[in-house]
Amino acid sequence: MRLRLSIFVWTLLIAALSPALAEKRVALVIGNSDYQNVAPLTNPSNDAAAIAAILTKAGFDTIDAKSNLSGIEMKRTLRDFGNKVRDADVAVIYYAGHGIELEGTNYLIPVDAKLEIDTDVLDEAFPLERFVVAADPAKHLRLVILDACRDNPFNKTMKRTIGSRAVSRGLAKVEPANPNTLIAFAAKAGSTASDGEGKNSPFATALVKHLVKPGLDLRKAFGFVRDDVLKVTNNKQEPFVYGSLGGNDVSLVPAVAAAPPVSAQQTDPNSSLRRDYELAERVGTREAWDYFIATYPDSFYAKLAQAQRNKLAAEEARRAATEKARTAQEEQTRLAIEGAKKAEQDKAAELARKAEQQ
Repeated sequence: MRLRLSIFVWTLLIAALSPALAEKRVALVIGNSDYQNVAPLTNPSNDAAAIAAILTKAGFDTIDAKSNLSGIEMKRTLRDFGNKVRDADVAVIYYAGHGIELEGTNYLIPVDAKLEIDTDVLDEAFPLERFVVAADPAKHLRLVILDACRDNPFNKTMKRTIGSRAVSRGLAKVEPANPNTLIAFAAKAGSTASDGEGKNSPFATALVKHLVKPGLDLRKAFGFVRDDVLKVTNNKQEPFVYGSLGGNDVSLVPAVAAAPPVSAQQTDPNSSLRRDYELAERVGTREAWDYFIATYPDSFYAKLAQAQRNKLAAEEARRAATEKARTAQEEQTRLAIEGAKKAEQDKAAELARKAEQQ
């Protein structure tokens, strides 16, 4: 019975407080594997599915999971996701697939891109900044994660319109313009990332392990991701995070509240009773006090609970009496006004009758 009371009171308490505490978290997850004009990638679709699964488990409000997007589809997806971010507190974008750096700007490549010449990058690929802009409206945190630093086959076949135009290996370093924005690369600027020999890339595997641990600050989470990837790749691949957060811990999943120590419960036999009383007091309704009194009918706290319940009942009765008196006064005023109007009408009628008799 005590367990039922605690669950009931906690349910009422959470219902009362959750609107003020809850954050709206949205995510866009893209995995591009089936490239049409170069060899397909094995893992991005698998990686995206794994990331979408952990974000779902973490309770994100909206998760748009997409795979093998063409240029038109990617444009539409970014536009639609940007609309969903407008009233969000946290926005996460994860992209796995090919990316390319052209003269210091990073681009992400849809599956139907041809990139026959270097300037095609401007028309057929999407600048990283477009993804960042989609996440910008989020109020508290913007996180963009790129597993797009793979060795890019487009570089080998792409013709250069200008011989000196730089198309570099890996992605270029970035500096987010807005605060509370992080951009995570699977490999630091200028280096490439492994697609992995298993079902998922080393980077995605580490993200699944650490990213949504309750209460774990994101900076620590990505530190653990870095350590895991370095270990698995024999120090050949080092993930890197650009951007900064404030002094408080920032996690994608809130920390789980710690249970009270068992020793304290054993020392004080009334600890559970007092805890339930405090919960009922925080809810503050007659229903909560009735449940408490029914559970602990013979305790000292039951008398206090009855006093609290009587106080609530008296306050409700006072409010009801005040409302009844107000209604009666309004009715009395209305009748007086109507009576005055009738008296005026009768007087006017009498004057008219006398005028007719003269």
